[in-house]
Amino acid sequence: MPQIDAAAQVAELIRMFPQIGFQKLLGIEVVETAPDRAVVRLAHRAELCGGGNALHGGVISSLIDLTGALAAWSGHDPARGMKASTVTLTVNYIGAALGEPVRATGVVRRRGKELIFCDVEIVEDAAATRLVATGSMIYRIV
Repeated sequence: MPQIDAAAQVAELIRMFPQIGFQKLLGIEVVETAPDRAVVRLAHRAELCGGGNALHGGVISSLIDLTGALAAWSGHDPARGMKASTVTLTVNYIGAALGEPVRATGVVRRRGKELIFCDVEIVEDAAATRLVATGSMIYRIV
């Protein structure tokens, strides 16, 4: 059986990431990845809003979760395993995302044997200065 290149495995996972069911439903766009870093964009759509014109808090928390996970995968060695899950997720809502696309940036702060500690920041995409939310998560890959 041919051996699959580790870098190719991670690249394929990143390539298909927006096509995974829930990510596809949200309509995310992977803007950029680098080892231990990911940037994801989400267009503002009425069906993703809660009250008024603000993106629903569940959409924001999901974006933090999936961006942190993508950052964790982007620096992962597939030889260490390919099964994963979120262990913890903390979300700090700072301001409403009103009518504008948002951009999430996830960074791995520490990578242990199985646990990966990530921080994510979400800003309105236009000026990239208006903070919407921050979050931290622990992701596990085995």
